[in-house]
Amino acid sequence: MSTVRNDVAEGRATQSPRKHKAWRWVIWIGLIAVLVLLVVGEVMLKRAEPILKGRVIETLSARFNSRVELDDLQVSLIKGLAVSGKGLRIYPPDDVVAAGAKDPLFSVRQFEFHAGLMRFFLKPTHVRTVHVQGLEINIPPKSMRQQNAAKARHQGKIEIVVDEFVCDDSRLVIGTDKPNRDPKIFELSHIVLHDVGPNAPWPYDAKLTNAVPKGEIHAVGTFGPWDTENPGISTVTGKYTFQHAELDPIKGIGGTLHSEGDFTGRLDRIEVHGVADVPDFSLDTGNHPVPLHTQFSAIVDGTTGDTYLEPVEATLGKSQFSCRGEVVNVKGQGHIIDLDVDVPAGRIQDFLRLAVKTEPVVMTGVLAMKTKLHIRPGKESVTQKLQLHGEFALQQMHFTNPELQDKVDMLSLRAQGNPKEAKPGAEDVNSHMTGKFSMGDGKLTLQDLNYVLPGATVQLAGVYTLDGKKFDFTGKVRTDAKLSQMVASRWKSLGLKAVDPFFHKHGAGAEIPVKVTGTNTAPKFGLDIGHKDKKSE
Repeated sequence: MSTVRNDVAEGRATQSPRKHKAWRWVIWIGLIAVLVLLVVGEVMLKRAEPILKGRVIETLSARFNSRVELDDLQVSLIKGLAVSGKGLRIYPPDDVVAAGAKDPLFSVRQFEFHAGLMRFFLKPTHVRTVHVQGLEINIPPKSMRQQNAAKARHQGKIEIVVDEFVCDDSRLVIGTDKPNRDPKIFELSHIVLHDVGPNAPWPYDAKLTNAVPKGEIHAVGTFGPWDTENPGISTVTGKYTFQHAELDPIKGIGGTLHSEGDFTGRLDRIEVHGVADVPDFSLDTGNHPVPLHTQFSAIVDGTTGDTYLEPVEATLGKSQFSCRGEVVNVKGQGHIIDLDVDVPAGRIQDFLRLAVKTEPVVMTGVLAMKTKLHIRPGKESVTQKLQLHGEFALQQMHFTNPELQDKVDMLSLRAQGNPKEAKPGAEDVNSHMTGKFSMGDGKLTLQDLNYVLPGATVQLAGVYTLDGKKFDFTGKVRTDAKLSQMVASRWKSLGLKAVDPFFHKHGAGAEIPVKVTGTNTAPKFGLDIGHKDKKSE
């Protein structure tokens, strides 16, 4: 028995050195494999970086027919093929640069993408998504771009194909030849481009930060194909929403804008159709919010920012009107706005409530108006820059100040020869008014104002301040009755018969010079015997 035990012990002793020797071989083989992988990885990294950098530069050079610079490109193999780069610049073609275009056509602060390791060995290299930070696109003015219009494109190879670009903190800058225009700048907070290629439109999903009015525009559609030599002819389509845009940064205007619509065309001629609502639109001259709804069509030049409004159908309060015109950029100053406005049958109270601080508004009635609206550029309040010139007609007029309305009613009765009925509280008369007007610098100037009521015609000209603090009108009243017929007292009537011939002019029973002064809350009416007819001077 002891002999058997000794043999087993000797066998175990013999096998133990053999197992240890085998494990040492495994460990050495593992270490060698790791070293080989490290060496191979290092070699691949060293080869991958210049190869990928070359592919990036070659692809972009071929795509844009331009010189390309890339400051740094790093490759990591920790999780497949991870690539990051900094300082990418794509310049305009040489002739465009020679014409004065100094800025890169495209510049990228940094970018990164991932790809499967095997894709590195395939041509073209296929990349699903490239993440871009700080993209800036600088489009030279048209005169510079035309230098290269007839040049042949560089026939390089497309070495990398990308499915999707995700860009954050980007902007598009479009230069201009016009000395009185600023470059047009579009801030792009987030944009996703799909299937970016040279021959087909690029689907996009974009968020644009709009400075004035301040808010975010979300647009989805297609763009391109991009024409490097003439970006203005690049096509663009899409639908947009513009929500919660505060109008307060525009001096003199208040409210929150909501708009949505669709657009199509070329970058230099985009047709836009949409609706816009401002439920609390206000001007600082009135400070009374009034709901504003518009349905519009417009032509937008995306290369300049100029907008040409086709008929815009709008509703202010309960008043419908239309307008057309243009909004043009002016270098360093903002915009010039010129519109033709047509109000076929609105409510005067809606417009007065918007423009005038007094409450209630001075009058109600049905307004028909045609006017030219001009807003000059500058940093002042919109209401200080606003100018209106036009003509109007008012029907079914009623003054909200009872004292003023009573004076109008009694004037009508006296002018018809019924002075005994001319008492406060008399029935409202049916009156209407026509005239020409201009508005600017916080005041309304009226010319050729004809106020017609039963028995009389009032012809006035003068100024009314939009704060309601000043009336200053002069003119004349033409009545059907003579002066002696407009007083209730028999003795006063007899006394006035002597002067009737002096006021009996131009077929009227009487023609009396008058003036209206004071304020909206305390108007003053009086004779203007010393007034001289300016037209006769």
